[in-house]
Amino acid sequence: MQTIDIGTVLNRAFDLYKENISTLLITSLLGFIIAGASFGILAGPMYAGIIWVTLGLLDKKQPAPVIGDLFKGFNYFVPSLIFCLLLFAVLFVGQFILAFIPLIGGLLGLAVSLGVPTLVMFALFYIVDRNQDVVPAIQASIDLVKTNFWIFLGLYIVAAVISSLGLIACVIGVVLTAPMMSCMLAVAYRDLHPAQQA
Repeated sequence: MQTIDIGTVLNRAFDLYKENISTLLITSLLGFIIAGASFGILAGPMYAGIIWVTLGLLDKKQPAPVIGDLFKGFNYFVPSLIFCLLLFAVLFVGQFILAFIPLIGGLLGLAVSLGVPTLVMFALFYIVDRNQDVVPAIQASIDLVKTNFWIFLGLYIVAAVISSLGLIACVIGVVLTAPMMSCMLAVAYRDLHPAQQA
């Protein structure tokens, strides 16, 4: 059974964030702006680029990743785009259908909105780090997460809560906290999949 310690992941992710705060902040902000300006079409490649930069910083690659490496996400354009479209479709259709179920529809909708992203939260990491296509990457993420689903669900919830804490301070706060989710997932992923030797 593959698992992680959420407290350890959180501490290491915070250290990664502190050590590379300017690169991570600007990369994430630029990625979010481009994704939003494209009406979400470039969300997949932008998040793939954020993952590329975050993993590179975690692995201490030389030369160190820079803000412009965000655009390396375009190397994974097709699988990252398809992944985001599939995730959106599953969540949207699932929520729409469950809304018609009396009494428990809302509860089931919450379960879907948390469970599905948890199961596939490492899919883009497999796409970027292992150069996998979208279906094998999704399957690899599901296979990994289901070995200890509740721990990974806890990780996803903690990462999502920390990343969204900035909403309290409006836009500026979100910019400051959003990179923590990428850092936490990168640390957890790398703990389970050590960097491959060049």
